Amino acid sequence: MSSRPIRVGSRDSALALVQANIILKLLEDAGATTELVHIRTHGDEVTDRPLSQVGGSGLFIKEIETALLDERIDVAVHSMKDVPSKIAPDLTIAATTKRLDPTDVLVGPSTGGIAGLSRDARIATGSLRRRSQLLSARPDLKIEDLRGNVPTRLQKFRDSGWEAIVLAAAGLHRLGLLDPSYHRIPVEEMVPAVGQGALALQTRDDDNEVMSLVALANDPASETAIASERAFLETIEGGCQVPIGAYGVIEGTSIQLRGFVGSVDGARRIDRRVEGPAADGVALGHTLADEMLAAGAAAILAESSA
Repeated sequence: MSSRPIRVGSRDSALALVQANIILKLLEDAGATTELVHIRTHGDEVTDRPLSQVGGSGLFIKEIETALLDERIDVAVHSMKDVPSKIAPDLTIAATTKRLDPTDVLVGPSTGGIAGLSRDARIATGSLRRRSQLLSARPDLKIEDLRGNVPTRLQKFRDSGWEAIVLAAAGLHRLGLLDPSYHRIPVEEMVPAVGQGALALQTRDDDNEVMSLVALANDPASETAIASERAFLETIEGGCQVPIGAYGVIEGTSIQLRGFVGSVDGARRIDRRVEGPAADGVALGHTLADEMLAAGAAAILAESSA
């Protein structure tokens, strides 16, 4: 074991730091000396506009990738859903952690799910993916924009007149804030973001020592499922500016992959599923994307990106 400290880079939000500390403990249990490095990203700095208006991909990881390339850190801990399909050259995703519950949840007094929301209810979310699927199910809903870290979003909800907000179950769980009264939205109603619920551990691709260490955190089933989702995303060529979701499930030696593309106003949506050998998961992701593009997703994406 090298005597050099392993520098772990992370955003400084409450959730990001909880996630980073999970990895710090794993590395320390393996005998490594660690150091946590806080990094502010462009997505953290711009809080007065919806993410869809900020532009670009990798809003929450670019500065962290730069720190890796500059050798100011050795490992980056990202929420996998923040990692675009194409990462910076000379870097690699060295581990995909075991995925927690990938679903989105409705935070609010209603226990009847999306269908149980009041007529013309005001619902807040910062995600175009969630907005699109909410409006697809309930065109009467009034969608408000919501930014900030998880505790901030919950406080904004308590201070607002909104009926509900939508958050990721995994983030709430990691922060110890997943109340049993919150409604888990089935993936059939709201397809999750690519990689939602898992962490990505990124390293330099020539740092074999650190790659070997962080491989201890890798979960093969999550890695396979999310690799299929990311292949779908790569072919679709979507980012934060378009409503896209994908979710893969490993069952034995097979994978089922579900994809979603929708218009921002929810008026149009395309859903498809494919199934095949888990070993072919990446190819299935590309296939699913091609099928959906041919079925009308290309036109929806072009309109959303215009």
